[in-house]
Amino acid sequence: MGIKLIKIAVVYFLIGISLGLYMSVTHKFVLSTVHVHMNLLGWVSLVIAGILYLLFPHLPLTSAAKAHFWLHNIGLPIMMISIALAILEVSPVFFPIATLGGAVTVLGVFCFGYNVLKNLRAKA
Repeated sequence: MGIKLIKIAVVYFLIGISLGLYMSVTHKFVLSTVHVHMNLLGWVSLVIAGILYLLFPHLPLTSAAKAHFWLHNIGLPIMMISIALAILEVSPVFFPIATLGGAVTVLGVFCFGYNVLKNLRAKA
């Protein structure tokens, strides 16, 4: 699971950085929120989780780790796409959808936190 999270994180990084370059070139920064969330919750958070799962191989074996993986990776794309569509004024319906995606992501992060706090112990 650690390797999968790191690879997914790299995809978020590529998308987030590309969005940042696009905004820089066009001088249109309306999607800054999407750029920041994608880099922080996609790239940084997932790569750190992936590294922890590799360093402590018992952590990804828990049901909390599996819940974290799926909730984070379902909620985050829903949130990012919905925020972008809401900001671009496609429809106001995307604001509550973004909130739902965010809540799913938060649940995933809380599963990760629970897993680490409950199961992380020093290597022998």
